[in-house]
Amino acid sequence: MCSDRAMGERAVPDSADSISRFPLTFWEVTIAVSVVLIYVLGLLGVYLTMPASDYSFLKLPHSLEDLQVLRDHLEDYTSDYTLQVLVGYCVVYIFMQTFMIPGTVFMSLLAGALFGVFKGVALVVFTATAGASSCYFLSKLIGRPLVFSLWPDKLSFFQSQVAKRRERLLNYMLFLRVTPTLPNTFINVASPIVDVPYHIFFLATFIGLIPAAYVTVRAGIALGELRSIGDLYDFQAMATLFLIGIVSVTPTLMSKNKP
Repeated sequence: MCSDRAMGERAVPDSADSISRFPLTFWEVTIAVSVVLIYVLGLLGVYLTMPASDYSFLKLPHSLEDLQVLRDHLEDYTSDYTLQVLVGYCVVYIFMQTFMIPGTVFMSLLAGALFGVFKGVALVVFTATAGASSCYFLSKLIGRPLVFSLWPDKLSFFQSQVAKRRERLLNYMLFLRVTPTLPNTFINVASPIVDVPYHIFFLATFIGLIPAAYVTVRAGIALGELRSIGDLYDFQAMATLFLIGIVSVTPTLMSKNKP
């Protein structure tokens, strides 16, 4: 394990160097572009294998109005072409998670509207975990300079917390996943950089996303009653998530208080 001093030095890049050059090298950019092309080809393949129809309504939802239009068009289509919709949904969700594209909350709502609570939660947890894992490995390859340039303060904080909680890291990662302490996007990108092992990352992601996925998917069933995204996380929902998070991190707190 690196010393605190070494970790601190790694967490704070030389300011002159970070300003004077682009964060990514030529080969890192090449890798990133290659991964993007692979996902784009996957999306294109899904689109070309769909039955002939008018797909002018297909677009990434950025508002509840967009989502309601998408739901209205896909409801009948899903019953006739369930497999195509499932594959397309998975590819789009994983693509968005991998490249930190905003809007996955709308995709989670859509899962509830199209597939119901239990199937919707299973679908969201699977795709969110797969997308987070894809982001983890992409960041492991090329993410270090980007994270240093975008979130230097958050990275230093995350790095110090991981170092202090190495023995109970799963509990701490569960706490972060369940509660909105740090953005999920940041956790996905920063975890390999601060040496969070993948098996810990995977378990914390898979288990920790279930409560929030349940809240969002359940709200998707009554999509027409939502007025804003803020309605998803009322006081009761937030209190429940924090309670689950506190329970998950309790073993870590108890181990710190032992003499």
